[in-house]
Amino acid sequence: MFEGQYKIPPDYAPIHEGWTRALYIHNNGMECLTMTGSSMTQPELNPIAACTISRDVQNFDLLIEDMEAALGENWGDLGFDEALTFLDQPDAESLEFIAIAMDGTDEIKIDLLSKIITKANKQDIKVILIAEEVSPTILHQLLRGGADEFVPYPLPENELKAAIERLKQPKFEAVQQVRAPAHGGGETEGVLLAVHGIAGGTGATTFAVNLAWELATVEKNDPPRVCILDLDLQTGSVSTYLDLPRRDMVYEMWSETENVDSEVFRQALVAHDETLWALTAPSDMLPLDLITPQDVSRVLDIARRNFDYVIVDMPSTLVAWTETVLSASQIYFTTIEIDMRSAQNALRFKRALKSEELPVEKLRFCLNRAPKFTDLNGKSRIKRMSESLEIGIEVQLPDGGSSVASCGDHGTPLAVSAKKNPLRKEIAKLAQSLHELSKSEIEAA
Repeated sequence: MFEGQYKIPPDYAPIHEGWTRALYIHNNGMECLTMTGSSMTQPELNPIAACTISRDVQNFDLLIEDMEAALGENWGDLGFDEALTFLDQPDAESLEFIAIAMDGTDEIKIDLLSKIITKANKQDIKVILIAEEVSPTILHQLLRGGADEFVPYPLPENELKAAIERLKQPKFEAVQQVRAPAHGGGETEGVLLAVHGIAGGTGATTFAVNLAWELATVEKNDPPRVCILDLDLQTGSVSTYLDLPRRDMVYEMWSETENVDSEVFRQALVAHDETLWALTAPSDMLPLDLITPQDVSRVLDIARRNFDYVIVDMPSTLVAWTETVLSASQIYFTTIEIDMRSAQNALRFKRALKSEELPVEKLRFCLNRAPKFTDLNGKSRIKRMSESLEIGIEVQLPDGGSSVASCGDHGTPLAVSAKKNPLRKEIAKLAQSLHELSKSEIEAA
């Protein structure tokens, strides 16, 4: 069986006695059959590049459409019970990936699916998992077993195409740890930097995204690994500023963090220009109390074990897990502006932290749209604000002008599209200073 493949019209009659259905190739309604013990001359066929594996592919009509759009005729379909046998055949050598489509009723076949994924991994065939109403536990088990990508069903627009493109990117690897030992020895951890906007429009996400990018490109020969986490589950816009898709895997990860490890965390990340990794906000607007302090702590721990720098873009609202991020971070940047709302919110924010005996000393206030050097009146206003609030304004970010909004709309960091922008220059200086400080602490340790 599986000695050769032939495309035969579905109305072909009579079907030769030696033919056995093995693989259905979607080629304008034509079937791919195999023949054993026959001397019939085999026609030349293009090798298939991919294959769907399902109980019945007709239950996933959107998958059929997307596979045809992405691969044309160069793909096929197998049932669950046929997959292992086919993967042992020479015809499987041309496969680039398989797409396993399943729903809740297929969970009883978890052992078989795991074997299929394992065999595909051994043959260097990528695996895309397409699931509809499948429990997070089953998804976790299959991802741990070696599935490379997860796409929910019904398929979001262009998501299958994006998953296929991600398969071609370099595989995520754990960071080679070169940092100082955490807590005096043992396991190493990356530097955690949080960014919290004290009010809307103070440039928190712009600052977080561009700081992450500058840290990721601070060295040419041996750049640090940097990850940015968007924890604003409702209005987070890191994905917009970096032109990244919002992946449904993010919601799956947050729903069951006790099963999250480095592999599952990797599945939820997307990369910008293969330089900066991001955990975007979920595709749907979710309540901030969906996640708990324990959830956040687990994810932060995994991120810090795998990256040199972890930037956290926080929601402006105080939540139960704000304390978790504040306690874990080395620096907690707080963006403000020279106006009454920022002054009042900064005062209330500081009081709230002090009332809970939280480490206020980690706060670093960043003034957005800071006045120019020659603006003496503006400098005087900064001094009065600092004195009245009893805070130090240690970072002054100049007004980047229309370039900031333009870069955000196009999904590119300032360093890419507006390299000489004054805001970009200031953030680059800060990133360089932070990186040198981190290296000095490593050397001292």
